[in-house]
Amino acid sequence: MSTSGAAIVLINGREPSIEQLVHPALVNYGHFTAMQVRGGATRGLDLHLRRLEAGHAELFDSTLDTHLVLRYMRTAVESHPDSYLRITVYEESLGIPQVMTVIRPPLEPPHEPQSLLPVTYIRPFAHMKHVGSFAQIHYNEIAQRRGYDDAVLVGFDGRVSETTIANIGFFDGEQVVWPDGPSLRGITWQLLDHALESEGLPARRAAVTERSALRLDGAFTANSLGVSPVGRLGLHRLPTSPAFKHLSRLYASLPWQSI
Repeated sequence: MSTSGAAIVLINGREPSIEQLVHPALVNYGHFTAMQVRGGATRGLDLHLRRLEAGHAELFDSTLDTHLVLRYMRTAVESHPDSYLRITVYEESLGIPQVMTVIRPPLEPPHEPQSLLPVTYIRPFAHMKHVGSFAQIHYNEIAQRRGYDDAVLVGFDGRVSETTIANIGFFDGEQVVWPDGPSLRGITWQLLDHALESEGLPARRAAVTERSALRLDGAFTANSLGVSPVGRLGLHRLPTSPAFKHLSRLYASLPWQSI
């Protein structure tokens, strides 16, 4: 789960002091969203802002001014229109949100089919994109040491949920199937659902286990990098569904919104 490249950190649109960095460094409580930025634009901007607003209300019972967040985002990408942008929100004092933007070099999706190591773990508060990611990093590291690209999280009941850094979807013929294990409904997932619905091919949610996944027609990962095929789940090879090309083209057609 590496994040290569120099990071440019701003808090509330300004270069932070050492004192301002103490709280986010030591207090592992907050929420975030992350996106790829190209030409000062990103996909699903409104959904990212909605995620931050909802996450802040849930964690802090406090209102987040998304217009102000957007202003800080613009400041962050102004000199870096092609980048990876992460926005983390937390509070040191009750009711006063702090917005930390981090800019890194842009990332591209992997070109080869991904291999995923199944591990028994479900993220706590899985519906939220929160900063508590120790276990995700740990399982990703284990997976890479064993020759896999990432780990896929599986509940004690055997249901697949997500990978450590992405959603996972499956193909049943031409239809996309999202596993119904506890997971974050990612921005790319939401965008794809809308696009598939508009094409008359609505996705569905269903219980997917490691065993039942082998009876489906392939799998893919989805996050801000895009969509990538999955070629191996544990020791089992997975086919690359012909429907993946259509999904990839559909993703490429998604509109960009100027930040």
